[in-house]
This record gives sequence, structure tokens and C-alpha cells, in this order.
Amino acid sequence: MDDDQAGTATLEAGERRGKSADAFRTISEVSAELDVAQHVLRFWETRFSQIRPLKRAGKRRYYRPDDVALLRRIRQLLYEEGYTIRGVQKLIREKGVRAMLDDAPDLAAPPPAQEATPPQEPASAAEAPGTGPDAEGTDFAGIIQELEAVGRELRAIAQQS
Repeated sequence: MDDDQAGTATLEAGERRGKSADAFRTISEVSAELDVAQHVLRFWETRFSQIRPLKRAGKRRYYRPDDVALLRRIRQLLYEEGYTIRGVQKLIREKGVRAMLDDAPDLAAPPPAQEATPPQEPASAAEAPGTGPDAEGTDFAGIIQELEAVGRELRAIAQQS
């Protein structure tokens, strides 16, 4: 069992649930708290230089409370608000980490558990997540329409063969 698996087993056993808010967290604990896979957290470290966990013996990562808050905000921007990684990078560059965290709604606590509700169909492609202009001004609805047209053309060519 490696260090990450050991941390997960400990967390699941409930031995670390009483940590203070100022305590450092392992990658397993952050992964569980944010509901993000560990490899995604490692990837985000490569894309956001502001995330700098301490690395101890065996390269085990320890995230500071500020790192966890920034990761929570990045997760919110990517998964809930539809930003791209470049869009979040640009936001951090323009506003700075502190201002970005101050803009976030209630980042001190993990998001409350919500009841499962069936997803509702958007009224139009412009309202669908991942469509319409993003933080960088990319028009995803237009791109999707172009891709669908190309798909139709390719299917027509394939049927002629």
C-alpha cells in the first residue's frame, strides 16, 4: 500500500476527521474533500504555479489551508462555472489569487450536499453548459454547429464510398 492509499484508508477509518481548519492536508484528504481525483490535483499543480504543497519524505504532498481554498475555487470555476483552464489562469493573472478567493461565495466550507435532481434540458444550445462564449470569448455553440456540419459531410462521403 503506497502513502496515498494509506492516507485514504486512514481517512475512511475516520481517524482524521477532527483536524483543525489550519491543519495541513494530504492529497487523499483534499481529493476526498473536493471530490476531485488525486491525479487531477497533481495535474492542476502543473497548470497553476500558485498551488505549492509541501513535499516531504517519499514525495508525499501536504496542502496548506490556502492551497485547499485555491483548489476549491479552481474546482468551482472549472466544474460549476464552465471556465477553461486557460480562463482560470487568465483570471488569476488579472485579479490575483487573493482577489479571486475574495470573490468566491463561501469558500471556507465545502459545498453543502445537495439532493439529487434530474438535469433539466437547456432551452437552447446557447444556454447549455460548455456552449456560448466562455471567459476567453470562445463561442462554443458556433463551434458545435460547425462540427455537426463537418460530421454530416463526413457521413455523406462515407456513404458514397
